Amino acid sequence: MANLSIGIVGLPNVGKSTLFNAITKAGALAANYPFATIDKNVGVVTVPDERLEKL
Repeated sequence: MANLSIGIVGLPNVGKSTLFNAITKAGALAANYPFATIDKNVGVVTVPDERLEKL
């Protein structure tokens, strides 16, 4: 299986941490004010899809 590294980029207070938590179940801080998460969050997710091998 391929190892891919991705990042979530966007404007402040638009739900990046919420999306990260939904994908990874990591429990990162997701608060309703800008710049709530300044430090990076790291998670690992297995995606069982053979199409990823072609990337």
